[in-house]
Amino acid sequence: QVQLVESGGGSVQPGGSLRVSCATSGSIASIFAMGWYRQAPGKQRELVARIFSDSSTTYAGSVKGRFTISRDNAKNTVYLQMNSLKPEDTAVYYCSANLREVGRTSSNNYWGQGTQVTVSS
Repeated sequence: QVQLVESGGGSVQPGGSLRVSCATSGSIASIFAMGWYRQAPGKQRELVARIFSDSSTTYAGSVKGRFTISRDNAKNTVYLQMNSLKPEDTAVYYCSANLREVGRTSSNNYWGQGTQVTVSS
């Protein structure tokens, strides 16, 4: 069974930095994309950043230049380095992966349980 486990959230002052990690485990044949989404109270979940199997990346406009997504293929782990954090970055951050399990012919999307990031003075 595939599991995504996030870590590294917490509280930080505006202008500070945090790094969140997401480790994927299970019978994984291929990972096509991994990403981070976030959901603030009263708002819809939104894409923050994604990284694809060819290492290409996409970012939400609100985080471009401040956040960096990276991936360790050997560990099936994705990271999100968040710099110059703002109060509006406060949200629960969710990891996602589009992957194919061993023995299956198609891919599915999987989600982690989420980790809280709070930016406040």
